[in-house]
Amino acid sequence: MSRSSKKGPWVDPKLVEKMGKMKQGDLTPIKTWSRDSEISPEMVGFVFAIHNGKNFIEVRINEDMVGHKLGEFSPTRKFIKHGGKIQKDIEKGATEAAQPAAAGAKK
Repeated sequence: MSRSSKKGPWVDPKLVEKMGKMKQGDLTPIKTWSRDSEISPEMVGFVFAIHNGKNFIEVRINEDMVGHKLGEFSPTRKFIKHGGKIQKDIEKGATEAAQPAAAGAKK
């Protein structure tokens, strides 16, 4: 459920304080653990290092991101791939088909 529109967007006060100390367009990342802070128009042009639980992911804020939350741009889970034995056979067949075509192009 989203926040009430009469309350306005929530931004961590420490984050606002850190942004106030920096100049607009400064590319040094602002470290934050506040993934639930909403991106406001004042944040455009800054670079944030958003913590995903293990490390920090640097994100440069642009106009399209306003209204979203910081955590949306720092995924917490790493997707490896779907499949199993069948998927490995399909991928193996695709690489074998690509190798002769590449060898023929070199000659």
